[in-house]
Amino acid sequence: MKIATAAYPMDFLTSIDAYMEKLTNWVSDAAGKGAQLLVFPEYGAMELATLAGRATALDLEASLHAVSERIPQADALHSDLASRFGVHILAASAPVFDPALGARPVNRARLFTPTGGVGIQDKQIMTRFERETWHVAPGGALQLFDTSLCKIGILICYDAEFPLLGRALKDADLLLVPSCTEALSGYWRVRIGAMARALENQCVAVMSSTTGACDWSEAVDENTGAGGVFGPPDRGFPATGVIAEGTLNTPGWTHADIDLDQIATVRRDGIVLNRSHWDEQSGRDEKAAIIPLR
Repeated sequence: MKIATAAYPMDFLTSIDAYMEKLTNWVSDAAGKGAQLLVFPEYGAMELATLAGRATALDLEASLHAVSERIPQADALHSDLASRFGVHILAASAPVFDPALGARPVNRARLFTPTGGVGIQDKQIMTRFERETWHVAPGGALQLFDTSLCKIGILICYDAEFPLLGRALKDADLLLVPSCTEALSGYWRVRIGAMARALENQCVAVMSSTTGACDWSEAVDENTGAGGVFGPPDRGFPATGVIAEGTLNTPGWTHADIDLDQIATVRRDGIVLNRSHWDEQSGRDEKAAIIPLR
């Protein structure tokens, strides 16, 4: 399977047609190189706020509503592109006001299939900025998507830093990790988390990132990142666990070829069997006793 994961720069859009042309060009480029799964980053949809003007895009609360109102239109575009190019697309996540989940927006990613299927995954654990300043709320439960490609789970950015969330998706062949990080330290926190989840679950983690500066937003004003594809450093995978990585802060796709048989093999007969041995931690996760030793 061929994967393309994005280092995605958000733009100040002059019209919805400009957005449609941009997304079409990105999808066309990846599909033209043989990609079957395209992964866009967390909050990459914030550029839709610029369609309401700079003042709205700069306003933290107004920008949430401006983006959420555009998501049905964006989803229709992604569904059309997935069908037209015969690819699976993880759309850039977006704040979405979902009345079924409460008064505050959730951070939602959407997975589109070539045959018209749509799966949604909400972020589980909010960062300090999301919960204390932006008031974005946790959403619906984790999902495991059984697609024609393989079994896919999604851990949005900060979620990838929590092993129990990854463990809930232990049957996923691929963990998609769309991210949006301001600083280099944030990029590495998420990358380390993605690599750790690939190690624990003996699967492949696919990280996408936003890149560049957005002077029209207080929420996504600075972005540091790169695309990356990671596996367990075990039989059939690179010794570093790095299958592919883009150049930091350089927009574009990072491509990787994934052999699903390698995932099955390492889970069955790896040099180590992290996924199978997980339950041996049971009873050992209580607070350790303090032993005086001087």
